Amino acid sequence: MTMQMNLNAAMPMPVAPILQNDITPDGDDYEIVRRAVEKISLDYRDQPSLEELAEAVGETPTGLQKLFTRWAGLSPKAFLQAVTIDHARRLLDSGMPLLEASYELGMSGPGRLHDLFVTHEAMSPGTYKSRGEGLTIRYGYHISPFGVALVMVTDRGLAGLSFNDAGEERAAFADMAGRWPNAAYVEDMAATAPYAARIFDPARWRADQPLRVVMIGTDFQVRVWQALLRIPMGKARTYSAIAGEIGAPKASRAVGAACGANPISFVVPCHRALGKSGALTGYHWGLTRKRAILGWEAGQVAADR
Repeated sequence: MTMQMNLNAAMPMPVAPILQNDITPDGDDYEIVRRAVEKISLDYRDQPSLEELAEAVGETPTGLQKLFTRWAGLSPKAFLQAVTIDHARRLLDSGMPLLEASYELGMSGPGRLHDLFVTHEAMSPGTYKSRGEGLTIRYGYHISPFGVALVMVTDRGLAGLSFNDAGEERAAFADMAGRWPNAAYVEDMAATAPYAARIFDPARWRADQPLRVVMIGTDFQVRVWQALLRIPMGKARTYSAIAGEIGAPKASRAVGAACGANPISFVVPCHRALGKSGALTGYHWGLTRKRAILGWEAGQVAADR
């Protein structure tokens, strides 16, 4: 059954409807991987072994090795080399490839990098200022490599993508819908499923069939998000470098705020924006998830070498 909600300005925060579809995953792969990523992130200085990681997540070393490699395309050890903070700080000064240290440690060169081929446009400023009035947004929850993905689309393309852990769907909806509270929201997984399938399947990232994205934000935010789209997979930019690129060299803090307000996670890659020192700074959907996304991308780059 399809459900529609008309949200008006008098409502300070929309209330998410009950899910119409069961999206419970068949297994707990992401939860195990998430805990492994968290262990690596917290204890990277100690370079935890496979056995230590496996014990921490309640898996056998062989089971974790197979599960993690299937999920990320690289082993836990290679993930540790690719995205831990101490390596990230060495990698980046201004636009230096994020995965350079991993190549120094034995991974071959990047070869031809894959990335999402995205065609994008911005909604009119009036649509943003009216907080989505007159706009219909269809949404659905889908299992992704990074937990539950909330996908939001309009008749012009993908408008929103966020992540949450199972059981947090209502909060995720409230966070996203609160950005455009006057829009009409329709739960429609049939409309969002094709987007989810394309976003998380690198084999379907094709230049001749670009993913359509529509950006709903201020002029400044849209300029930042467009700059993020120009960062290739396997590379990163500091907030200050992005500020310079969009012609606002003194606006690095505002760039950071715009990255935090990005409503189209992963596709508009705010996870590739780093602090001045190269540190993996905060992420709206969790720093552990940011590291997981970077590790997953490392696997895609390594597979294409």
